[in-house]
Amino acid sequence: MTNDNSILSSILSYSKSQRIGIILLFIIIVLCQSFYLFNDFKKIEDSSKEKAKWLANQSLIDSIKRQDKNYKPTIYPFNPNFINDFKGYKLGMSVAEIDRLLAYRKQNKFVNSAAEFQNVTKVSDSLLKVIAPYFKFPDWVKNKKEYSSTYPKKEFYKAEKITVLDINEATKEDLMKVYGIGDKISDRILEQKNKLGAFASMEQMQDIWGLSPEVIENLNKFFVVKSATNIKRISINNASVKELAQFPFFRYTLAKEIVIYRSMNGDIKIEDLTKIKGFPVDKVKIIALYLEF
Repeated sequence: MTNDNSILSSILSYSKSQRIGIILLFIIIVLCQSFYLFNDFKKIEDSSKEKAKWLANQSLIDSIKRQDKNYKPTIYPFNPNFINDFKGYKLGMSVAEIDRLLAYRKQNKFVNSAAEFQNVTKVSDSLLKVIAPYFKFPDWVKNKKEYSSTYPKKEFYKAEKITVLDINEATKEDLMKVYGIGDKISDRILEQKNKLGAFASMEQMQDIWGLSPEVIENLNKFFVVKSATNIKRISINNASVKELAQFPFFRYTLAKEIVIYRSMNGDIKIEDLTKIKGFPVDKVKIIALYLEF
């Protein structure tokens, strides 16, 4: 008891600043002890081990990065006329080279060989050597020599000056005399004509798969629609969904919409066609020629 009193009296004998210093020292000691007790030093040790392990694998990571730099994407055959900005960039073309090709295409012109592609774009010989093997041109471009030898240029130009044929009377041989039309495309034109009975307009050439704008322009020089008396018409107000779906201009979804509109509004008139959901408004004038109201 005497010792406690002496300790207390000795503390009280300190000045105010000394007592504050002792209290602060006590608080610091308690905080240091708490930090040591509650902090998990094992985590720091584990993280340092993980870092060391990661550094040990750094050489492997660097080698993978180097391999990625040498990675070359797979290139599939493509028509160089339809290269866009992104495609051109992936192929290694410069912005100026891509712009030259796009400007050429805006004139509605096509490149038909690797040499012509280089002449238009000004790509280097080394780049052309890499990408040219993947160029895929239409069949009529590949067989251009065959077509030109079968139909000499002199005869071709004589036909242009002398005769303009009715597209509905044209034979396969007549069609193949036009530059750009081969065996398959001529068959497609005749097949479409047979389905419709006759063409009503030369605009319908745009519906033939495989005909480029250039070839359509050539067709318009040598063929016109003179007579369309054999047109096959379908009764839009009496035909079933199945019958309408078989019509070349319609699909099942549109055929169904036509029947729904008919059941809700009565007989369809020519002015009602554009009110039917999904009806190809841009072709309404031509389609109407094949319909009975």
